[in-house]
Amino acid sequence: MAASASAKDEAFREYALTAPPLKVLFSVCGPLAIYQAMQQIFSVLDTLMAAHIGAGAVSAIASLTQITAMITAIGSGLAVGGCIRISEAYGEGNYDAVRRRTSTLYALAVAISLLVTVLLIPFAEPVLRILKTPEELIETGAGYFRVQILTLMLSFFNTVYIAIERSRGHSRKILALNLVVVVLKIGLSAVFVYLLDGDVMMIAIATLVSQLALTVYALISMPRDVGAFRFSVKEINFRRSTLLPMLNLSYPVAAEKLLFAAGKVMVNAMSGMYGAMTVGALGISNNIGGFTTNWHSGTQDGATALVSQNRGAGKYKRTLSIFWWLLLVDVLIGLIGYIVISFCLPGLAEIFAKSKESFDKGFCDMIVDIHRFEMLGYITLGVNSAVNALLMGYGKVKTTMALNVARVFVFRVPVLWYLQNFTSAGYEAAGITMMVSNVATGIASAVVAIPVVREIMKKEEK
Repeated sequence: MAASASAKDEAFREYALTAPPLKVLFSVCGPLAIYQAMQQIFSVLDTLMAAHIGAGAVSAIASLTQITAMITAIGSGLAVGGCIRISEAYGEGNYDAVRRRTSTLYALAVAISLLVTVLLIPFAEPVLRILKTPEELIETGAGYFRVQILTLMLSFFNTVYIAIERSRGHSRKILALNLVVVVLKIGLSAVFVYLLDGDVMMIAIATLVSQLALTVYALISMPRDVGAFRFSVKEINFRRSTLLPMLNLSYPVAAEKLLFAAGKVMVNAMSGMYGAMTVGALGISNNIGGFTTNWHSGTQDGATALVSQNRGAGKYKRTLSIFWWLLLVDVLIGLIGYIVISFCLPGLAEIFAKSKESFDKGFCDMIVDIHRFEMLGYITLGVNSAVNALLMGYGKVKTTMALNVARVFVFRVPVLWYLQNFTSAGYEAAGITMMVSNVATGIASAVVAIPVVREIMKKEEK
């Protein structure tokens, strides 16, 4: 029996392909950007709770977060690659392919999450040592890391579920679901830390419970869905014709995210020569930067699906219109973020440097000194975000992989190594390194975009 789209899915497809590009961007990307921004606020609150426990807890979480991000990269790559193919088929109106790819993608997510969990939980501490995690942070965070691995098993599946919903234009639903998750997580963390005087392990358990809630909702709603996006065991298809188109896009994205996170782990390990607190300060600096760059993440996620859908429908000129508007929006976000954070940075750093025991002025100054350099890359990261959306929407994931690998292994790790070995820079070297890599990545993205835009314009002429 041929698959068909629900009336709601068909209406969104028509809207995505015909409505004014800026209007579509705001309606699709707006809720996703708001969610990413609010998620960053909740992430900061989470970090503040860790700071209440002590600066050591902040440093442990900052270090381990990048390690878990390496593992999360596998699920994220699968979600991005699979959903680009789903969006492409959706734009074409090929609903049989939509149903087949959707069901197969869910099955892959479950299989990979189970495999990763079984392989990593028994070897948590050796893995942390192989990744050069400072010994004092392993002692603080090994249990946290094990619980995070269990959380990853759920988040693999949840990431795919959210990505498929994003392909359907369900931005408001995603916003509502994710807000429930983060509110639940923060509420439980607050109870565990402030009322029960818990440690970092309790913060990890709060994350696990919140992700479990989303998984339960997804498992209940998936079989009840209607139309081409409904999950069906019968539609799971592991043949080459179904798997390879998705995997060919997924593995470069997964590799990119994995290597990017691995690069951050390397930077944390190298920054450890200035002391464990520098690792914490760098992590907090990244958190502060997220107040701006997370907006970019939301717009990129939504725009990637829109570009892919319009490409699938053969509307190449429209994909460029979406890109130019997105570029303008992302650059404005970077500019506004720079202005706002310039005024708020000292106050934000003071908040992070307070624990239940004392105020660490040295830690506060370290955060400010590092981020004053890092924030200089806000605008160029906006350029990078817009270019990534265009490239991924056209399936050019190997190019995005090259850009983001260069961001870490050309513009970041070698720069920090140089500063440590050939200059007298102290912990500020971490901030200078972030500035150089973020600015250089934006410039490289702009250069890469030029031939891609020309190629798309030629397609439209044909």
